[in-house]
Amino acid sequence: MAEPAAEVPATIADLPSGDPIPHPSSATPTSKPSSGAPSIPLGALLAAAPSGLDAFLTRLNAILATPAGIDTVLLFTCYSSRLAAAVLTQLARSALRRSAREWLAVLASLPPRTTVLFSAKTPAAGAGVAELATTATAATALLVAKRLSALSTLLSEARTMLRLWALLGMYFWGKGLVAKALARYHRRREAKTTDGRVEKGVVVVKKGEEEESVLDATLAWTQLALCIGLQALENGAYLSSKGVMGWSGPAQAKAYKWSARFWAAYVGVELGKILGEGLRTKAKAEGGELMTAEKAREQRADWRRRLAKNLAWAPLTLHWSTDKGLVGDFAVGLFGSVPGVIQISQAWAASGAK
Repeated sequence: MAEPAAEVPATIADLPSGDPIPHPSSATPTSKPSSGAPSIPLGALLAAAPSGLDAFLTRLNAILATPAGIDTVLLFTCYSSRLAAAVLTQLARSALRRSAREWLAVLASLPPRTTVLFSAKTPAAGAGVAELATTATAATALLVAKRLSALSTLLSEARTMLRLWALLGMYFWGKGLVAKALARYHRRREAKTTDGRVEKGVVVVKKGEEEESVLDATLAWTQLALCIGLQALENGAYLSSKGVMGWSGPAQAKAYKWSARFWAAYVGVELGKILGEGLRTKAKAEGGELMTAEKAREQRADWRRRLAKNLAWAPLTLHWSTDKGLVGDFAVGLFGSVPGVIQISQAWAASGAK
């Protein structure tokens, strides 16, 4: 089963991952260097490092300082590796098929009863050199593709392990929803005016907006239930595959499949919310609601990123929801790379803003 990884609110993505590695800026030495070893000032070491490399590693370290950042890097590397492996495999196979057709054409042009001898020695000149070079390059590409595919599988499992703690975050997600529901209940108990508004001090909530908040709350509870279902099934299947729990092989496969189906439903709800937000934003703009140009650009950019991420996840969730799948490795790598690129770009920009 390819990796089912639910897109959930940022509070759910920041999962505990055990004792963190101390940040370099806060780390303190626990032992003194040997008096016999030469002491190199830290400033000299930093000055000797290429400025571009140092800046890159500094920002990468800032991204990897949080569980969400670690998952983002793993996500990007996982699917970009899978996409690269699929591309290399396709190119190598095409080259080998083309080379095979050329050899068959040469053999077909030989006179009848001609004896053909194959030698391991590379010819010094002639057309065979280019053909052998093509074959060797294709074989190397297949080897690299195999290793990239293995890397992608390893990173996918690493992300699955990080998600073992996701149910803990969902508890606090649900706790927040309960607090909002209680606040909405108490607000409704306030005295209502004749025009259908609820007044509480200086805060005035229109009736239409109250109805929208109820809809948003319903969708949020629906998504929480879907995430709990998908995460519980994935955790049980993964732990059973490692011998921690006792689900059988068929039960594991069924759990993974239904976990992906819950994720597909989540993505469907999220797409509906995103499209609804777009329509409401457009209506507000047409209604003359004032907003700075910079804020409007930021909202549009965020809306487009969320839409692109969920549109990319949608076919993959359907792919993993079936027994035989719907798309190949190239499509999985391509669609999975879209949210990977978006998230790593956001994390990279945020690391530079600190």
